[in-house]
Amino acid sequence: MSLTAAPPAAAAAPVPGSTPFADALHAEWTKLRTLAGAGWLLLAAVAVTIAVSAAADAASGCSPAGCQADPVKLSLTGVQVGQAIVAIIGVLAISGEYSTGMIAVTLTATPRRLTVLGAKAALVGGLTLAAGAIAVLGSVLAGRLILPGRGFTAARGFPPLSLADGAVLRAAGGSVLYLALIALLALGVATAVRDSAVAIGAALGLLYLVPIVASVVGNQHWQRHLEQLGPTTAGLMIEATTQLTDLPLTPWQGLGVLAAWAAGALVLGGALLRLRDA
Repeated sequence: MSLTAAPPAAAAAPVPGSTPFADALHAEWTKLRTLAGAGWLLLAAVAVTIAVSAAADAASGCSPAGCQADPVKLSLTGVQVGQAIVAIIGVLAISGEYSTGMIAVTLTATPRRLTVLGAKAALVGGLTLAAGAIAVLGSVLAGRLILPGRGFTAARGFPPLSLADGAVLRAAGGSVLYLALIALLALGVATAVRDSAVAIGAALGLLYLVPIVASVVGNQHWQRHLEQLGPTTAGLMIEATTQLTDLPLTPWQGLGVLAAWAAGALVLGGALLRLRDA
């Protein structure tokens, strides 16, 4: 599946009076909206995130002896699966054009390469924020409806999930930002390596292999450092609402680590985009 557009869309006419960035953004939007694949991927990210979150809620339980799980984080479990689809969207936003050769048309229409990358980042980030907001809201709603029946009741100290609760709002809003940053990280990786398969493999490796390595490291000191440095292990700390003092980083610090990863990938990708031939 590719997010590349047909040749006429790639060379969309400039909007009179607009800036070069606005022209590039208009061209990217034209390419994206003419393809069914991009829309289906966004819908899949929403559906998978909500479905996995609801399944995790339904499989949970709170015994009379007490509840160890963080109900908010439990209700956002689907984010860990939906992020894979979001990463693929970020990769295909540029690597698809390299695979078809359409990148030459794009760079001819917009010679300033960083403008092209900036427009792609703005569009991918904006669409992911919108899809992520729907996915996270659906996941929180599923938790609000399902968890009380699994023993997470107000009598046990677990009121129904509500965005009026500051901790829930922070976890939900942070999860939306998390998904957008994952998409931007993947876009940066794809810009650097160009090839779709390699970029998807690298992006998914960062998302899922780093946590696995961190979990199997026997030395607790190094395990803690890996959790602090990994883009997903650090970024997902934003979802925690209980036992915060046990986290290697604060929730916002963890999301900041992911933001640094995304920024670094985009800077590297932008530098290579400028230095190499199309």
